Amino acid sequence: MADVTTLAWTVLVNSEQQYGLHPADLPIPKGWRDAGYAGTEEECMRHVDAVWTDMRPLSLRGALGSSVV
Repeated sequence: MADVTTLAWTVLVNSEQQYGLHPADLPIPKGWRDAGYAGTEEECMRHVDAVWTDMRPLSLRGALGSSVV
């Protein structure tokens, strides 16, 4: 079994602009798309932390307008 710290990961995003990590060697699950970033798990987590600044789903942000909760 491969060491989890050295596996290649891909950052995915869904239609609600929620991010997730997925093993790069597996097919992308339905409902998700490649967010354009891949690397180690740690690198991908740092990327997600930098780009996913509003954890609310897109539909909730739209329902609330642009106000910050």
